[in-house]
Amino acid sequence: MHGEYKVPGGKLVVVDVDVDVVDGALRHARVAGDFFLEPDEALDAVNGALEGAPADTDAAGLAARIEAALPEGTVMYGLTAEGVGIAVRRALAHATDWTDYDWQLVHEGPQPPALHMALDEVLTAEVAAGRRPPTLRVWEWASPAVIIGSFQSLRNEVDPEGARRHGVDVVRRISGGGAMFVEPGNTITYSLSVPEALVQGLSFQDSYAYLDDWVLGALGDMGVRAWYQPLNDIATDQGKIAGAAQKRVVGPDGAPGAVLHHVTMAYDIDADKMLEVLRIGKEKLSDKGTRSAKKRVDPLRRQTGLPREAVIGRMVDSFRARYGLTQGKVTDGELARAQELARTKFTAPEWVARVP
Repeated sequence: MHGEYKVPGGKLVVVDVDVDVVDGALRHARVAGDFFLEPDEALDAVNGALEGAPADTDAAGLAARIEAALPEGTVMYGLTAEGVGIAVRRALAHATDWTDYDWQLVHEGPQPPALHMALDEVLTAEVAAGRRPPTLRVWEWASPAVIIGSFQSLRNEVDPEGARRHGVDVVRRISGGGAMFVEPGNTITYSLSVPEALVQGLSFQDSYAYLDDWVLGALGDMGVRAWYQPLNDIATDQGKIAGAAQKRVVGPDGAPGAVLHHVTMAYDIDADKMLEVLRIGKEKLSDKGTRSAKKRVDPLRRQTGLPREAVIGRMVDSFRARYGLTQGKVTDGELARAQELARTKFTAPEWVARVP
């Protein structure tokens, strides 16, 4: 069995391993990759630590075996013991790789907020059913909005008078996470709708960093040193620039499904307006290590010095260079289903206020 895992911010780890059919233990494990490891015999220690491990050992358990076996003074660069464990788990789960797919880009004109929520649901269901290839969708916003997480309380997150005064639509998405304030021209939002096989062997937390490793590289190429801040923030030395959320979608008749992973990035922001629309509590601010909501988000416009369209273009180019990407579109059938969902679900009070 063969597994690969790109350590976020690090190097590629490749594992080939067998499982003994008699005792269910790992055999003949061979770890490779473009990482750096000193001394040379440390690699033999890593392979030896995996030999005989029960095949159902989780990534943390495999990492503990590796760390216990490493020679004193071992230096890993671009590699972690946990990364090796994850690569093993992906091998055993028969996980796929980014380059196993023909990726499609969908980047169309501005759409109402409720339709964006519906398109995420429809396109990810189509990927789960095998009727659509894995898709990167870049959003364009037709109007300002607050998007609250699936499990958030509407009254706790949104000031209704502030939203009305500024003409801000309030919608609820199908994924969890926190509220996002968006305005056309000030926000960069994208979705990945991917087969579940792409994240097999990854924990829920690890899948966040894995699915956005490409965008960290794109930001780095624009001079922005960014990293994932668990569970779901993309941060820089200047502050948070993005938040991510996920939803797992079951395939038809119990078949393997798909994962929706979407990210909202602050290109620019009207912080005063945001604070009039969102109710950002002291508890949320305290766990971010800051006393001011205005200081929590640092827009990409200032950090890159580039127009919004150029930032998006560089991101798309980075994805294409890594994995390949062809231009696509929302089909007529997908759009019709999304429009119906927007009308019957995502603008319905029963959904928007399902957690009052």
